[in-house]
Amino acid sequence: MLSYLILAIVLLTGITYSIAARKLTVVAALTGAAVACSVFAGGGFTGLAMMTTFFILGSAATSWQLKAKQTINAEEKGRRTAGQVLANAGTAGICGVLVLLIPPQAVLFQLMMAASLASATADTLSSELGMVYGRRFFNIVTLKADVRGLDGVISIEGTLTGIGGAVVIALIYAIGHGWSICLLLIILAGALGNITDSVLGAVLERRGIIGNNMVNFLNTLAAALFMLLFYLIF
Repeated sequence: MLSYLILAIVLLTGITYSIAARKLTVVAALTGAAVACSVFAGGGFTGLAMMTTFFILGSAATSWQLKAKQTINAEEKGRRTAGQVLANAGTAGICGVLVLLIPPQAVLFQLMMAASLASATADTLSSELGMVYGRRFFNIVTLKADVRGLDGVISIEGTLTGIGGAVVIALIYAIGHGWSICLLLIILAGALGNITDSVLGAVLERRGIIGNNMVNFLNTLAAALFMLLFYLIF
């Protein structure tokens, strides 16, 4: 009963803040709450902590140095929509449902959940902060110098910042589930998911074949699948 009370308080606080601070639309906030319930059902407070941390870090990074981002027209405009919430946290929510449906594989799906959120965090921090602090920008596919802020363009500073975000999520998982090689695997899966995002951005999004929401969903899904592969290997 206490756990559900804490969950309710966290959700109400998150919904109220995100709407009042104009971080999310009303529908997006309610969608986020639904996804959070799924994450909590499958990942417990550790899963909820990882998702909450992603939201806090992502919101902070998006809001950081807005004026600098405006000069390159790369800032996130307006409140995030339900589609954006599902694109970033939908894979984690699916993993939460899978824990309930296939309990014997709970550890695997919780690791996949962590990997997806590590990738989402890495992607957001690397793109939002990389645009501000990056010095040299290049296309992830051609490795040639490219324009800051364009799809598929990365910087060393942004990439390292993204890895730092994945480390934070991995540490939260380790605190909740114990210290093991899983810590490193989550970081690696998150980093690979972030690279996948950049490749998809350069190859597909820049050509208008898929949109940003699909790119974000696919990078978190890729991270979860990388974790599945690591789980089978190790």
